Amino acid sequence: MKLERVEKLNLGLSASAVAASFALATPHFATSLALGAFLEAINFGALYRGAERFFAGEFSGAGPWVGLFATRFVLLAVGIFVTLSAGAHPVALLIGLSMAMPAVLIDAIRRRPPVLDPETLPAQGPDDPSWDRYSIWQAGEVAPQRDDDACDEDEEGER
Repeated sequence: MKLERVEKLNLGLSASAVAASFALATPHFATSLALGAFLEAINFGALYRGAERFFAGEFSGAGPWVGLFATRFVLLAVGIFVTLSAGAHPVALLIGLSMAMPAVLIDAIRRRPPVLDPETLPAQGPDDPSWDRYSIWQAGEVAPQRDDDACDEDEEGER
């Protein structure tokens, strides 16, 4: 199984957090953080692959997607319950479970499109006649209205 770039970043951040907690906190805290990061990495990988399959059109309807989505959450809840029942530190577990968010944000910042200079973008001049055909309500150009249609509507409106 090949890991995507965001998953590798997530694992790197999780490993860094576990190493820092071993250095700065108790081993119990670090182990709990590692368990949370493990549960989160499995959950995040399943979510990522499920979303890829969903947007690729591999699911024929919403049924399989919703079913897998719900199953993933039930398994995550069971994992959290078992881990807390075994005596994991709740704050460390929460930190471990939250490591995907910084990874996703950092990856989104890295993948953002380049910022375009407004001076070099093509734009219509303010006196361009195509502005008369543009409708902000339909977000595009509309067919020009014929003059004889407008006259018919005026006559009917007066009656």
